Amino acid sequence: MSELSVKHLLGIKYLKETDIQLIFETADHFKEVINRSIKKVPSLRDITIANIFFENSTRTKLSFELAEKRLSADVLNFSASQSSVKKGETLIDTVNNILSMKVDMVVMRHPNPGAGIFLSKHVNASIVNAGDGAHEHPTQALLDSYSIREKLGDVAGKNVVIVGDILHSRVALSNIFALKLQGANVKVCGPKTLLPKYIDSLGVGVETDLRKALEWCDVANMLRIQNERLDISYFPTTREYTQQFGVNKKLLDSLDKEIVIMHPGPINRGVEITSDVADSKQSIILNQVENGVAIRMAVIYLLASKIK
Repeated sequence: MSELSVKHLLGIKYLKETDIQLIFETADHFKEVINRSIKKVPSLRDITIANIFFENSTRTKLSFELAEKRLSADVLNFSASQSSVKKGETLIDTVNNILSMKVDMVVMRHPNPGAGIFLSKHVNASIVNAGDGAHEHPTQALLDSYSIREKLGDVAGKNVVIVGDILHSRVALSNIFALKLQGANVKVCGPKTLLPKYIDSLGVGVETDLRKALEWCDVANMLRIQNERLDISYFPTTREYTQQFGVNKKLLDSLDKEIVIMHPGPINRGVEITSDVADSKQSIILNQVENGVAIRMAVIYLLASKIK
């Protein structure tokens, strides 16, 4: 069996295209499993995984937990808000205490960019980055690409636009890396204040006119405005943002082709997209959620096979 070129999933930046294809092929298998009447496989009965979340998360945490349980792993859930981290314990101390309970893998979300990379150098366990600040969110990018592949047959050669708050979005950065690695054409679209200064160095196009971006693309990935990360005002009002960069059914129907609508969630309905777009047949948002479990099963399974 071929295996991943990495021991940890710290970011898409560290993966090869063959790693992504292996994860997708493995996810295809697990997607069959989770659609059976008995949704579990005994693959990781002897593996213990700790989910350590230093930031709030509902969907990602549930998705990882479900993926781990579907693989029959033993699961520890740790929420930093109720822990000794509040008393000043360091990240390494916290994780080493958990590892002393004989944990094989750590799934971690942390507000600081690079936290997973730092941890991987100091602890003896496989690390999965479930989001580090505004840096990367690799499993989200993998499930997004996997969903495009499922819907359109392939990612290579497709035109994908990422719309919204690119500056604060770990989803955007991981998606850009993943899509480029697979040969897609990528553009970003949003207010100039929400585009990072280094955007040109990533090899993506920039479009500030939403209509032009939608006429160009096959797929539009609509990002949430991350109000919790906006320490200053990057645009006048939410209403004005919606008028310029929100997608409604009227706009979609006025295009001369049918494009695919994606969203990493949670959706601000009526801001990035209206409800009739989110719930339309062009939207693959719920497919993304389902695929998230299969992708995370694949990642955990492939990393665990390097532990044994």
